[in-house]
Amino acid sequence: MKKLLLFVVLTLVSWSALAEVRVVATVPNMGMLARTIGGDAVQVTVLAPPDRDAHYLEARPSMMAALRRADLLVAVGAELEVGWLPAALAGAHNPGVRVGRSGYFEGAAQVELIDVGGPADRALGDVHPAGNPHFYFDPLRMAEVGHALAERLADFDSANADRFRANAEAFEARAREEVSRWQAHVEGAPGVVFYHKDADYLAHLLDVPILGYLEPLPGIPPTARHLSELVNSLRGREGAILYADFQPSQGAEFLSRQLGWPQRRQPMQVAMNGTADDYFAMIGQWAEGMRP
Repeated sequence: MKKLLLFVVLTLVSWSALAEVRVVATVPNMGMLARTIGGDAVQVTVLAPPDRDAHYLEARPSMMAALRRADLLVAVGAELEVGWLPAALAGAHNPGVRVGRSGYFEGAAQVELIDVGGPADRALGDVHPAGNPHFYFDPLRMAEVGHALAERLADFDSANADRFRANAEAFEARAREEVSRWQAHVEGAPGVVFYHKDADYLAHLLDVPILGYLEPLPGIPPTARHLSELVNSLRGREGAILYADFQPSQGAEFLSRQLGWPQRRQPMQVAMNGTADDYFAMIGQWAEGMRP
């Protein structure tokens, strides 16, 4: 009997030691960061598929179920998920992960954003007055978010606080190394055309000129008139056209034919269970694609 009791006690202690912070991330890139900082002390569930535009999802029962069990929600913020996350949170009935609670973590609130303070006028397209939410395309900003996330995870699991902080330091060191390499690769690149303002952070980081966008306004599909204007303004120059895997290709293909520029369709998010290696490989693919 004593042996049985000892076995039960040891088992309970073992389970306690293996307890994980249950993290729900809105998009795969934020899931990657949570997994990288938290290591085996976190269990990460991602809500948005990697091949979908996170602006335009719908709240689903599976999202609500995941949020209901979560200890910590890791969101992008800056209204990227405004069309579906509030509804998913309302359906989850988990007050601990709602905005303003310790279980809600917003990456955009941890860094300085670009394009802040524009008019909240839907006639101007899919605008974000709080700032451009796609900061995850800047690994140095992601490193800042990683440090803040390490501190938030430490609030839930103080025993692993030093591990979280060390992981954040390692991610930052890797980011600085990769950025230095990419900057050398793209030095002198003539410029890029993006579909949307989603890779602007990377272009600014690498000092590559943004020559235009396939969208006439953010969130508005390319029009024949706008594409013709782009061709006329860019004819005789060099550059590259980059767009995300979930964005339509017709506009990029038209511009490529007219200008003779390369057009490259690339992932915007890592896989659902993506790692830091996957993240840096993805961002590196965009960086390398900025050279014609």
